[in-house]
Amino acid sequence: MSTIQSLTGEISIEDLGYTLIHEHLRTRDERVVAQFPHLYDVEEEVALAVEQVKAAKERGVQTIFDPTVMGLDRDVRFMKRIADETGMQIIAATGIYTFHYLPTRFVANDIDFMAKQFVRDIEVGVQNTSIRAGFLKCATDIQGVTPDVEKVIRAVARAHHQTGVPIMTHSHPASETGLKQIAIFKEEGVPLNNVLIGHCGDTDNLDYIERVIDSGAFIGMDRYGITRVLSTEKRNQTVIELVIRGYANRMFLSQDYCCTTDFHKPEAAKRAHYPDWSMTFLMDKVIPTLKENGVSAKHIQTMMVENVKSWISIN
Repeated sequence: MSTIQSLTGEISIEDLGYTLIHEHLRTRDERVVAQFPHLYDVEEEVALAVEQVKAAKERGVQTIFDPTVMGLDRDVRFMKRIADETGMQIIAATGIYTFHYLPTRFVANDIDFMAKQFVRDIEVGVQNTSIRAGFLKCATDIQGVTPDVEKVIRAVARAHHQTGVPIMTHSHPASETGLKQIAIFKEEGVPLNNVLIGHCGDTDNLDYIERVIDSGAFIGMDRYGITRVLSTEKRNQTVIELVIRGYANRMFLSQDYCCTTDFHKPEAAKRAHYPDWSMTFLMDKVIPTLKENGVSAKHIQTMMVENVKSWISIN
């Protein structure tokens, strides 16, 4: 692939530029939104997202990949509004975010039925719009590869074969679910250089991370600012060591920031839990610290610009 679909149209991968590979304009539980809409203020959500995206753009970010899919209340009309108001290149995903179960409609139908829906999002448009998804998303957490989760992973793999768009995952390093995802992708014949195993930065277990990298997949060191699992200092130490070992060309840096999220409402709760977490923490604090500790500007260019083109490209 030499182009990718954004919220506002097709763009050349050469024009992606400085990229945040894993950020969320908004995450919510669509069931709560549908049944208790009074709990949400759309204009507040827009304002908070615009503020963060503009701040990232001011620091040189040109593209954001937003892996919000079913399970996180994806709304491409909302997302496009942010793209239009900020001028940011934003890439939407298709797939399903579940750690355990699927809705009845997907339980009652086979893997290929699910894959067909993902392909439609990529080739026709999402949610009866002409806005097309640019990448695929699936998830596996501490619950492991349940039958429903496996169904999603295999459907994502088959949609990749039909469309060529890359795959991003949510993984749980402590239970090594990234390797379990890779095993299924291998069974489905997916080229692992088109797979990004997300949240590998939630561990400093270098043996595990190297096994993921050695499979041929990319890794996401993509939760900077979230200190519940690992401190920023330990995340930095892991990235620095991986750069020393020659893996800059296999890593992405990002923050998994949620401009608004059900986990932290009101907004003040987010600041109380994670005072550094934002869409600019990486540029303001992390990258300067990495550079002070031997990570070169060329390494940063590789992780923030070049790797995304390699991940998208079909060899």
